Amino acid sequence: MSEELVLRKALLTDLGPLLRLINDYASQGIMLPRTEFELSEGIRDFTVAVLDGRLVGCGALHFYGPHTAEVRSLAVEPHLKGHGVGRRLVEELENEAVVNGLSSVFAFTYVPDFFGRLGYGEVDRSGLPGKVWKDCLRCAKFQCCDEIAMRKVLGVSPAEDGTAPICGAEDNGFVQLPTVRN
Repeated sequence: MSEELVLRKALLTDLGPLLRLINDYASQGIMLPRTEFELSEGIRDFTVAVLDGRLVGCGALHFYGPHTAEVRSLAVEPHLKGHGVGRRLVEELENEAVVNGLSSVFAFTYVPDFFGRLGYGEVDRSGLPGKVWKDCLRCAKFQCCDEIAMRKVLGVSPAEDGTAPICGAEDNGFVQLPTVRN
């Protein structure tokens, strides 16, 4: 890529390109379709990648409590796959999670190698927050899901009292690990 890739939070004016990008992947059965209403409601979750003034990628960070979030709706224009756009989007979403004090992020994916290269490990989906399943209920593959659940521990985020959780707490289905002193 000779032009500079710009990452920024999505705007309502991005709805058209977001719908096209996400629903093109959904038509191939590799992503959940989204409606204009759903995207409008969740627009603040999205970060977009813009190249030469054109939206070429997106990803969303959806919070599931004070300790964990899901990286979802990660999509990159097909001709730009393998050029680092997806990696940059995921890293930006992880940075957002850290800024918000989250200790882990997870994703459901058909490309576990991609997430594995970014430090994610495969996990049993039963250990993920129960609220995740609300999206699964409307998926055509609900009874025979073939996506792989992956999770990344983001490290230590300082708490006000000088302690920091290493992992999520009881509200997200993960085991609570002891806090460590900084």
